[in-house]
Amino acid sequence: MTTHREHDTKLPLKGNICPIFISSFVIAFLVAVVSVAGLQFRTSIYPTDELIRTFVPNDTVNLFIGLLILLGSMRLAWRGKLIGLLCWAGALFFVLYNYLAYAFALPLAWAFLAHLALTTLSLYTLIGLVAIIDGKIVKQRLGGAVPERLAGGVLTALGLLFFLRVIGVLFNALSSGILLPEPELAVNISDFLTTPAWVIGGILLWQRKGLGYVAGLGLLLQGSMLFVALVIYMIVQSFLTSTPFPILDALVVMCMGLFCFIPFGLFVRGVVSRQTTLAPGHNNSGTDYIAEDDTKKEGRA
Repeated sequence: MTTHREHDTKLPLKGNICPIFISSFVIAFLVAVVSVAGLQFRTSIYPTDELIRTFVPNDTVNLFIGLLILLGSMRLAWRGKLIGLLCWAGALFFVLYNYLAYAFALPLAWAFLAHLALTTLSLYTLIGLVAIIDGKIVKQRLGGAVPERLAGGVLTALGLLFFLRVIGVLFNALSSGILLPEPELAVNISDFLTTPAWVIGGILLWQRKGLGYVAGLGLLLQGSMLFVALVIYMIVQSFLTSTPFPILDALVVMCMGLFCFIPFGLFVRGVVSRQTTLAPGHNNSGTDYIAEDDTKKEGRA
């Protein structure tokens, strides 16, 4: 009888990841708490009908989409999977994007402080996670296996498109003297602050830089989640407001989402194929794997 331990890929890290796990669990806990509170005490947390229509559907998305993807990516990273590590950053970025809008839209109260804490902690954790991932090793593992040019081009183009759209919306509001509703203004501010990351990440990936490989999959995941979340948002809002579900709008959103879905799927396939084609214990230009268990024993029954 031969016994051995299951071997997992050694994560390309330059530091201790335990504090990132701890802060991410705190983020997950806070997301669950504020989302459930928003659904249960909507009139207390969102004092206007406009805030309710905007953020109650978003609480549902955060609870059933954002939270699950964050915990799922953390679990994969805990098991030593590179895809989990890279998607983890995207899940944190999704949380940051969403709660930026809450922080700018909600009135000053305990709920605002909770959402502000979530925004700050998400930003801190995201920066910490990206900082300890070794971009050189990630590039050595994934170079040639993922669609660098396609994914980089899509991220750059979509980032510029959404950023310029926000500039146009804000400029029109200022020039016309018509104030945007608080929820709409908050979402546009969130877009304004986060879409430059798509442009920068896309350019770095196009140039095959280490940081581009580190950020590329997470940015594509975040973009894909935004399109999926928008459709779910439409469904929940139609029930909340008793209005017909906008099927045509949902189809348009999903078609637009293909610009993220396709490169994301190809990127995932590349990461998985590169990870599975290298045998445990193999070393190839930085693709180090955990050393085989020296305690492997062989015995006869």
